[in-house]
Amino acid sequence: QVQLVESGGGLVEAGGSLRLSCAASGRTFGRYAVGWFRQAPGKEREFVAAISWSGDRTYYADSMKGRFTISKDNAKNTVFLQINSLKPEDTAVYYCAADQFNTPTMDRRGYDYWGQGTQVTVSS
Repeated sequence: QVQLVESGGGLVEAGGSLRLSCAASGRTFGRYAVGWFRQAPGKEREFVAAISWSGDRTYYADSMKGRFTISKDNAKNTVFLQINSLKPEDTAVYYCAADQFNTPTMDRRGYDYWGQGTQVTVSS
């Protein structure tokens, strides 16, 4: 069993940056792939990025390439999502999720554990 807690969200002006964190407890992230998803009001939850357990493979949604960077620190059991040049359309609740089979995927059904999310609000 893995418990995930996201943090780092907040209110930021357009053009700013945020670094979201996803901390794991219960078991380490050492053998889990981790993904970030986001859900804006009235919209489906969408894939943002994913990383393999070793950190050597990263994946991004096409629309997220360039401004989003996923990384991890296994020693700290934490995965990060750096978001630069924030836009109002990035406003959403951001969730991290873990896959016990280390298969980073864009499909949210491929993840076994989810955090509660952290709110990101970007003002114009």
